[in-house]
Amino acid sequence: MPGSTFNRDFAFTLNDVARLMRTHADQEARRFGMTRAQWAVLARIEREQGLKQSELADMLDLAPITLTRLIDRLCDSGLIERRSDAQDRRAKRLHLTPAARPVLERLRGTGEEIMATLLHGIDRSDAERIKVHLETMKDNLRHAIQMKQTPDKPAAGKKNASKPGKAPVKELVRHYG
Repeated sequence: MPGSTFNRDFAFTLNDVARLMRTHADQEARRFGMTRAQWAVLARIEREQGLKQSELADMLDLAPITLTRLIDRLCDSGLIERRSDAQDRRAKRLHLTPAARPVLERLRGTGEEIMATLLHGIDRSDAERIKVHLETMKDNLRHAIQMKQTPDKPAAGKKNASKPGKAPVKELVRHYG
C-alpha cells in the first residue's frame, strides 16, 4: 500500500514523542512529591476553577473513581477543596486553595523546561505550524470518535465502555502492519 510505511512511521513517532513527554513529566512531577496525573488535575482546575468532578473526568479522560482518588489526595495535601454547588446540592465544585499557587508556579516553570527540551532545535514558526497540524489531527480524531458513538456505545473512559477486542487490533495490523 503506498504511503502505509509513512503512515505507520508517523503514528509510531507521534506515539513515541507523547510517551517520552509523559515519562519526562512523570520524572519531573516526582521532584515535587506528586504524579503527572495530580499535576494535570491542578493545572486543569487552575484554568477552570469551579469544575464539577464529572466535568474534570471528561476533560482528562479519566474514570470517575480514578479521579476521585486523585482529588482525595490533593484535598488531603491542602491543594484543592470541594465546595457545594448552589444549583445542585449533590454536586461539589473543585477549587484551588491558596497553598496550590506556589506549587503551580514551580510546576509551570518545570513545564516550560520540559517544553524547551522538547522543542530544542525547532524554530518557533515551525513549532507553531506543527501545533496547528496537531490541532487539526485532534479535531479529526474527535470527529471520527463522535461519528462512531451511538447510544449503546458510550465514549471511551465512560462507564460501561466496551474494551477493544481482538478484531479491531487485527484490523489495525492488517491495515498498518
